[in-house]
Amino acid sequence: GPVGLGARQLKTLAMEFTVIDYSIFVLLLVLSSAIGLFYALSGDRQRTVQEFLLANRNMSFLPVALSLLATFQSAVAILGVPAEIFRSGTEYWFLGCSYLLGLLIPAHIFIPVFYRLRITSTYEYLELRFNKTVRVFGTITFIFQMVIYMGVVLYAPALALNAVTGFDLWSAVLTMGLVCTLYTTLGGLKAVIWTDVFQTLVMFAGQLAVIIVGAQRVGGMARVWHLADKEGKISGIDLDPDPFERHTFWTLAVGGVFMMLSLYGVNQAQVQRYLSARSEQEAKLSCYAVFPCQQIVLCLSCLTGLVMFVYNQEHPLAPNQRHSSPDQLVLYFVMDVLQDLPGLPGLFVACLFSGSLSTISSAFNSLATVTMEDLVRPHCPGLSESRATLLSKLLALGYGLLCLGMAYVSSMLGPVLQAAISIFGMVGGPLLGLFCLGMFFPCANPTGAITGLLAGLAMAFWVGIGGLLHNMRAAEAPPPPNGTALPAVGNLTTILTTTLLAPTPTPQSPTGLQKFYSLSYMWYSAHNSTTVILVGLLVSLLTGECGGVGGPAVSRPPSPSALPPRPHAASCCGPPHHLPGAAPPALLPAPEVQAEAVLWGDLPCPGKGPRPQHRGERGWCVVGAPPPAVLLLSPALSLQGADHADATVKSNGVGNGLAPPGLQEEEEGQGYIRAAGAPTYALQETSF
Repeated sequence: GPVGLGARQLKTLAMEFTVIDYSIFVLLLVLSSAIGLFYALSGDRQRTVQEFLLANRNMSFLPVALSLLATFQSAVAILGVPAEIFRSGTEYWFLGCSYLLGLLIPAHIFIPVFYRLRITSTYEYLELRFNKTVRVFGTITFIFQMVIYMGVVLYAPALALNAVTGFDLWSAVLTMGLVCTLYTTLGGLKAVIWTDVFQTLVMFAGQLAVIIVGAQRVGGMARVWHLADKEGKISGIDLDPDPFERHTFWTLAVGGVFMMLSLYGVNQAQVQRYLSARSEQEAKLSCYAVFPCQQIVLCLSCLTGLVMFVYNQEHPLAPNQRHSSPDQLVLYFVMDVLQDLPGLPGLFVACLFSGSLSTISSAFNSLATVTMEDLVRPHCPGLSESRATLLSKLLALGYGLLCLGMAYVSSMLGPVLQAAISIFGMVGGPLLGLFCLGMFFPCANPTGAITGLLAGLAMAFWVGIGGLLHNMRAAEAPPPPNGTALPAVGNLTTILTTTLLAPTPTPQSPTGLQKFYSLSYMWYSAHNSTTVILVGLLVSLLTGECGGVGGPAVSRPPSPSALPPRPHAASCCGPPHHLPGAAPPALLPAPEVQAEAVLWGDLPCPGKGPRPQHRGERGWCVVGAPPPAVLLLSPALSLQGADHADATVKSNGVGNGLAPPGLQEEEEGQGYIRAAGAPTYALQETSF
C-alpha cells in the first residue's frame, strides 16, 4: 500500500545519500574556510578595525551585490518559498513588484546618508540625530533580533534535513557553525563577502539542478506551466485592497516595499556592505545590481514550486509525507527527483547550507560591529587600534559560539520555534520606523524616538505573537513532531524568505482588537514602522524637549538671526530646523579652539553692507562662533567626508570617523565648519 511505499521510499532516501554527496558538502565547507584563511593571511591581514569590519572600504559593486542577496536568502527561504507556491499557487510571485521601490529608496535616500556620515554602525546615526540613549536602544533591539534568529536559521534546516535524509542533525549544526565562525573571525567582512559570492553561486546551481531534472521528468517546462495553469495554480492579479487577506497584489507589491526597506534600508548587516564599497556610487550600483539577482532567485524558487506540484500529480507523495511540514515537503521532492543521480542530492544540501552559512556569517559580523562601535568604543575611548581589532575578532568568535548555543536552545523550543523565526520580521518594522522618524521629521526628539520604538515593538509582538497563537489554537492538526512547522502568518525571514506556510484552517473571523491578528504578515513592517512614527511625533509634540516649545534650554550655535536666511519648507509639525523653535540638532564636541562658520547665502553677509542691486546674488559669508566650537548635526543634515581616513580619525577620538574633506564650492544651503589646526567637517544639507 501507499504507506508501505512511503516507508520504503524514506528508507531508500536515507541510504541514497552517498559518499559523493557528502564529498560535495565537505567541499563547500573547505572552500569557505579557505577563503577566510586567504584573507586572514593576505593584504593587511585584518590588522585594523576598518579592514576587519568594513573590508577597508574598497569593495566593488558586484561582490557587494551578491553578498546583499545571499545575506537574507537563507535556507528557510530555499525551503519555504517553493512550498508556498506548491500549496497556494503563484500569487507570491507578485512580491517581485516590490523590489524596484524597495531598492531604489535605499539607493537614493538611506545609502547617501549613511555613506557620507562615514559611520561603521548604523546606530551611530541615531546618536548623531537624537542622543546616546536612542542609539543604545536601537543597538540592543538589533542584537536581540539577530541572536534569536541566527540559532534558528542554523537549526531549522538541519532538523528538516535530518527528518528526511537521516543526515546527522548535530554533526551538521556543529560543522556549519564552527566553519562559519572560523572564516568570519579570521577573514573579517572581506571573507564574509567573498564566501557569500561563492555560496550564492552554489545556491543557484542547486536550485537549477532541481528545476532542470524535475521538469525533464514530467515532460518539460512548457508542460509544467500548462498543467499548473489547468489546475488553477497560476494566479491572476488580485486587486482586493483588504489588508487582512494574506496575499493580494497590494499586500505583496506595497507591503513588500516596507519589508524590503527594513532589510535593505536600515539593517546593519546590509548597510555594512554598502559602507564597504569603495565609493558612494559603487554602493548605489550594488543596490541596482541586486534587483535582477533577486528577480532570478524569486523565479527559481517559484519554478521549483510549480515543478514540485506537477511532479506530485504524477508521482504522489505517500500520505505520511503529504502532511509533513513545508520545509520537509520540499526535501522529500528533491530527494525523490535526484536520488538516482549521485552528487546532485549533495549539491542541493550544499545549496541549503550555503543559505545558512551566508546568513549566520553576516549575523556574526554585524553583531560584532554594533557591539564594538556602540557598546565598547564609547566606554573605552582610549582603546588602541590593535586592541580594538583583537576585541572585534573575539566578539565575532563569541557570537559564533553563542549561535551554537542558540541552536541548542532552538532544539528545546518545540512549537515556540515558530515564534522565534517570526521575531526577525517583527523587529525589522520598528527599527525602520525609528530611522524614518529621524530622517524625515525634524520635530522628532529623543523622548519621542524611544517611546515610539517601544510602542512599535509592543505592537509588533502583540500582533505577531497574538496572531500566531490565535492560528495555532484554530489549527486542527498539530505540527509534525520532527518539523519546524513554520508559521502561516509569521514573517519568517525576510523578503526572499518570508516562509509562508501551509494554510492553516481558517479560524472564525475575529472581531474588535483581535481583528489585528488576521493582518497579513506582509503588512507587519508597514504597520509597525507607522506606529513608531505616529507615537514618536505625538510624544515629541507633547514633551517639546530639545528646543521644542517649552523645552529645556540647550547649547546652541550662533543665533539664527546672525546667519544668512535660507528659505525652507516648514515641516509637518514644527518650525524649520534652522529657526529658534526647531528641534535641536545633536551636538558633537569639536576641538576647543576659536572657530568660524563659512556659509553660502545671500549677499551681502549680515551687517556687511548694503544689499546688492541684482536680486538672487549669492556668495560666501563668514560668521564667528564662540568657543568651544560646536559641530552641529541638524535633523536634516548629513556629513560628507573624504575617503579612507575613518580609522585614523576614530582612533584620535575625533567626531564619528568623519574625514577632512576638501573645501569646494557647493550647492545652496551647504556650509562648512572649520577650525585652525583641526580636521574640517563638511555639512551637506539633505532634505527629503
